Amino acid sequence: QVQLVESGGGLGQAGGSLRLSCAASGRTFSTDAMGWVRQAPGKEREFVAAINRRGGSIYHADSVKGRFTISRDNAKNLVYLQMNNLKPEDTAVYYCAARATDFTYYYIRINEYDYWGQGTQVTVSS
Repeated sequence: QVQLVESGGGLGQAGGSLRLSCAASGRTFSTDAMGWVRQAPGKEREFVAAINRRGGSIYHADSVKGRFTISRDNAKNLVYLQMNNLKPEDTAVYYCAARATDFTYYYIRINEYDYWGQGTQVTVSS
């Protein structure tokens, strides 16, 4: 079992920054590819960012590219989402997700992930 706990959400202003963290426990963190997914009220979940298990390959959705950055610290069992130049449309619940893998890929489909955190709310005011 893997436990994922997100933190760092809250209220941000348009043009401002927030950093989300996800703490993982329960198995060797460096065997997991990680991702961030968000869901806005009344909308489907949207894949935001992904990172491979070593942190050398990353992916960002077009909607956040150039503004958000995913990273990880395997020594601390943490994955981060640095969110800059926030926009009101970034308002959503942000979820951290994990998938065990023997490969150096990242994964960008929501159904490829096995474990999920409880989510952290991000609200961006204009």
